[in-house]
Amino acid sequence: MRVHHLDCGPMRPFGGRLIDGEGSVLRRARMVCHCLLIETDSGLVLVDSGFGTEDSDPARTSLPKAFRLMMNPQLDPATTAIAQVRRLGFDPADVRHVVLTHLDLDHAGGLRDFPQAKVHVHGPELRAATGGSDMRYRKAQWSHGPDWVVHEDRSGTDWFGFEAVRELDGLPEEILLVPLGGHTTGHVGVAVNAGARWLLHAGDAYFWHGEMSRPPHCPPALRAFQRSMAVDNRARLNNQSRLRDLAGEIDVISAHDPVGYDGHVRGSS
Repeated sequence: MRVHHLDCGPMRPFGGRLIDGEGSVLRRARMVCHCLLIETDSGLVLVDSGFGTEDSDPARTSLPKAFRLMMNPQLDPATTAIAQVRRLGFDPADVRHVVLTHLDLDHAGGLRDFPQAKVHVHGPELRAATGGSDMRYRKAQWSHGPDWVVHEDRSGTDWFGFEAVRELDGLPEEILLVPLGGHTTGHVGVAVNAGARWLLHAGDAYFWHGEMSRPPHCPPALRAFQRSMAVDNRARLNNQSRLRDLAGEIDVISAHDPVGYDGHVRGSS
């Protein structure tokens, strides 16, 4: 399988080194929305979907004004997953599956651009997102009625010490769903056996590469943001610790760390 690394949600919040560890606090920090496009024998698989075409249209966007002011997303149609799929020479209809780490608004916006795809999601996450009103979830992003494939908590495969890891219906056995709760109720990682090594898209289980170091470290504003957004901070920190234990055995990426994204784009998979 070939894996393409896409940034489907560049963001430039104020805070500089307090967020991305670089330069002055007066500059705009850099964050990405690291998505994967996987070529398989049965079609294309998209891991997370970033911001979509409608998010990029001021007349149609469902992104809250407070989020846009705080995170300053660079809402350019050229950065959407569907635009990047086309630039790679594929037909968007060839994206047969979308696998979500979670349903936060910066991960699910592209769903409307792939209405024919089966959308794989953890059951607790889907229930949390559809069961109430919350700024982090935007129901307009799935108002088209996706073809949900819901994966529930059951006993599953043991994978590098993580339990209840599940294969995904209709997808190759080289793509797995890995429970990583804490950031949201049903947050998961997506593991891909790309050949020489496993690659784990850890979603928002962590935000910055320094959190995978020993001892872990993170810019203060980003650390505070993660803590404030976590539905279970203890579980989030426990999963970070478990991910650090995998260092050297597999490649782990965060959804929003520009350093990890740049490294994989340069190296290609």
